[in-house]
Amino acid sequence: MSATLHPARGHRTGRSLRTAVLAGTAAVLLALSACGSGEESGAGAKGSGSDSAPRLTVEGAYLPEPVTSDMAGGFLVVRNDSATADKLTSVESSAFEEAQLHKTVDQQMQRVKSMDVPADGELRLSRGGNHIMFLKPERKPVKGEKVPVTLHFEKSDPVELSMPVKATNHVPEK
Repeated sequence: MSATLHPARGHRTGRSLRTAVLAGTAAVLLALSACGSGEESGAGAKGSGSDSAPRLTVEGAYLPEPVTSDMAGGFLVVRNDSATADKLTSVESSAFEEAQLHKTVDQQMQRVKSMDVPADGELRLSRGGNHIMFLKPERKPVKGEKVPVTLHFEKSDPVELSMPVKATNHVPEK
């Protein structure tokens, strides 16, 4: 750009025009980067687009076909790709009367009110460890079915998923 206009008449020189265009472009890019949808930020993120909001995704969810007709375990991984921690505070399913969060300490199950989802980390619910305990099913779920589940978090929006019922002895690949 080699145009030189007269600054005294309110016109910009070529250099100041380039500077103004670059500054305007930078402002637009900055504004666009601050925007985002919940889908881009991960399932269940509140205040999406903000670096301070948790960005959660759920992977590997499954429910082994229960051996008894009164309870079942649920397993999954909640990943948090942000610098802000969150907590899994409750679980619900229309297929069960009740769902509880359990941690395992010294091979003993203990009901807990919440589970931490660490910043830039994951909450892993697995056999022999922390898990979801589903109680009093409408009917015993069988292999091949899917169970509707909603995860509730302290900061993030609820995450709804269909948890597939796997074989009783199912162990996921790592």
